[in-house]
Amino acid sequence: MGVEEWRSKAGPWARAQMPDDQELDVVLTQWTRTPDGQWWAECEAILPARYQHDDGRTRVTGAPTPISVPSDRVTPIAGEDYSGVPVDGAVAGRQWVLEKLHQYREEDPARRLHRRDCWQVRGEHERITTEDAVERIGRRAAAVCDVCRPDRALRH
Repeated sequence: MGVEEWRSKAGPWARAQMPDDQELDVVLTQWTRTPDGQWWAECEAILPARYQHDDGRTRVTGAPTPISVPSDRVTPIAGEDYSGVPVDGAVAGRQWVLEKLHQYREEDPARRLHRRDCWQVRGEHERITTEDAVERIGRRAAAVCDVCRPDRALRH
C-alpha cells in the first residue's frame, strides 16, 4: 500500500519527533496517561517491510508498527480530526482508586481512597476523578489509605 493509500484509510495523522529529532508522520491511535502522570501518544508508524510472494518474488510494502511518543513531541497536522482518538488517562485512567471495604459495623466506611499506584489496593475497586475524590474526603464518605495518603496530595 502506498503512502497516499495509507493516508486515506488510516488516521488521524500527526507528526512525531523521534529521539534523534527526525520527524515522522504517524497514525495517532490513542492518548495514554501513565501512572507517573505523563501523557503519551500511541501511534502506528508505517515502516517499510519486505513482502514475499509464493513464487519467491519480493517487494517493498508498508507495515504499521506500534510506537509510543511523549505527547510533547507530537504535533497536529492541519485538516486532521482528532476528536475520535481514544483517551486513556483523562477519564479512563483516573488518578484515584476507591477500594470497596467489608463493613463490620454500619458506621464503618464502605470505601477507602488510594492513589492510583498504591500497592495496598486489594479486591474490588474503581478509579475515580480528582473532583470525586475531593468530594468523598470532604464529606467523609471514604476512609483514607494510611500508606499512600491521598488526602495529602488532595490537600484535605
